[in-house]
Amino acid sequence: MLELYHHGTSVCAAKPRILLFEKGIEWISRYVDILAGEQFKPEYMKLNPKAVVPTLVHDGKVIRESTVICEYLDEVFPNPPLKPADAYGRAQMRLWTKRMDEEIHPATTPITYAISHRHMVISHGSKVVEEYINKMGPVAAVKRRRRIELGVEDEDAIAGLKVYRQFFADLEAALSNSKWLAGDMFSLAEVGVTPFINRMEMLQLSGMWEKTHPRLTEWWGRIKSRPFFEPMMYGYVPAPLRQLMTEKGKEAWPRVQEIVKAAA
Repeated sequence: MLELYHHGTSVCAAKPRILLFEKGIEWISRYVDILAGEQFKPEYMKLNPKAVVPTLVHDGKVIRESTVICEYLDEVFPNPPLKPADAYGRAQMRLWTKRMDEEIHPATTPITYAISHRHMVISHGSKVVEEYINKMGPVAAVKRRRRIELGVEDEDAIAGLKVYRQFFADLEAALSNSKWLAGDMFSLAEVGVTPFINRMEMLQLSGMWEKTHPRLTEWWGRIKSRPFFEPMMYGYVPAPLRQLMTEKGKEAWPRVQEIVKAAA
């Protein structure tokens, strides 16, 4: 039995959902409302002491960290394979998944909360706001309070947008050499990258690449045409939250444009 603890707008939780769909694997959804603080419940923290999603439980065995979960599932359920057959292709694939974990995910969180999610946290009331701010200790509290209060003017959000600007340029360059990110097949590189591009699009920031990065735009169109896209990217997103991301993203876009242009 496969159980996936996840949330609809968690970029990391979307990775194993994509993989499970691509391989046709049956799984049980365990939804964790991270915007209401459910990840801090003692029963969940026993599974994941970091209080993050996703967490996979396979026949009682607990596997954490989205990239590790995806590699685990690709090994346990090898067909169809999502790793390139050659060593160089697998190395390229892992460079992308490593970059997601180490660089792009840290940039995504402040952007998302600054533009959208802070409004959802605030809607739960001052008690939840203070719990969210203080739950992870005093160092994190300073950043979280700044994120809640300043929105897109938060220095971490601005830095994150600059990281994404370079990321889009690098994707464009990579796609000049091959159809997919790690060669001639859809792989774990796409599984890792897709949720992050989708997050930027949900936040109405696709203007960062649509007119200036034609290969990335074409690749993104092929990703969106795959059967997994609608159910796995949007099927678990609460409608009010998706609407909030759209509305607040449109409001933030003029300022985002200014930030991106200043970084050029």
